Amino acid sequence: MKRIMITGALGQIGSELTLRLRDLYGANHVLATDVRMNDSEAAKGGPFERVDVLEGKRLGEVATSYHIDTIIHLAALLSATGESNPVFAWNLNMGGLLNALETARELNCQFFSASSIGAFGPDTPKVQTPQITIQRPNTMYGVNKVAGELLSQYYFTRFGVDTRGLRFPGLISYVTPPGGGTTDYAVEIFYEAVRSGSYISYIAKDTYMDMMYMPDALDAIIQLMEADGSMLNHRNAYNVSAMSVDPEEIAASIRKVMPHFTLSYKVDPIRQRIAESWPNCIDSTAAKQEWGFDPKFRLEEMTRDMLQKLALK
Repeated sequence: MKRIMITGALGQIGSELTLRLRDLYGANHVLATDVRMNDSEAAKGGPFERVDVLEGKRLGEVATSYHIDTIIHLAALLSATGESNPVFAWNLNMGGLLNALETARELNCQFFSASSIGAFGPDTPKVQTPQITIQRPNTMYGVNKVAGELLSQYYFTRFGVDTRGLRFPGLISYVTPPGGGTTDYAVEIFYEAVRSGSYISYIAKDTYMDMMYMPDALDAIIQLMEADGSMLNHRNAYNVSAMSVDPEEIAASIRKVMPHFTLSYKVDPIRQRIAESWPNCIDSTAAKQEWGFDPKFRLEEMTRDMLQKLALK
């Protein structure tokens, strides 16, 4: 990676990945793009262009003008938000991906796209979900992710585009607020712990889902993109996870720092249905064996760091 363009750079992953890549490769070598503009460091701290990924010509022109050799495609509508507007979710998630892949093909760019545990469905094995298994999601977001994995693989086998991707679990961050995902309760619970000392969870007790702290997610993207391509057998859909937890376990870890924290429930039927269709825990063996995936943060370490960082905001 020498000259990198990030789509969706002001979103949950992009706002942190942009800064991390600028630290590694130099601010002028990392172009942030998004459909909107704000006052964040990702937008103000280096090159930025307002780009709608549905405008393929504009996307290609910007990439060409900045001599981009790597595209990290993060622009997408998330699971719960996508269910409220499935047609728009399809158009954005698939149309944007196709435009980004076409740009990568035309400019011979290395390419990263983010998939998700949402690519799995109720028929998928729920415990130690294999790298290769049945994928029959029952959300538009999940359908988009399965199709995106296949489309990225097609561009690799058909056109030789160096496509790579990760199936992310729920991502937890103190930098950016939740963005409409089913796993966002695991972000909100820390924010509310610091703000009010209590949280009302929209996900039910005993609902286990995979999670990862954002620093580990950023490391995984960089490590995969820098890996030897000849070693990548599952290049567009690696399972990655650091922990499998339910709301009670997160609350218990918070109480080790904040003993008076309280957790209650008001379950959201839509997001609960989505959560129950996903795995309890996935198998990340392929990522570990093929490019050395090794998350550093488990639940206790993440909790301490989250609460400390949020208290300083």
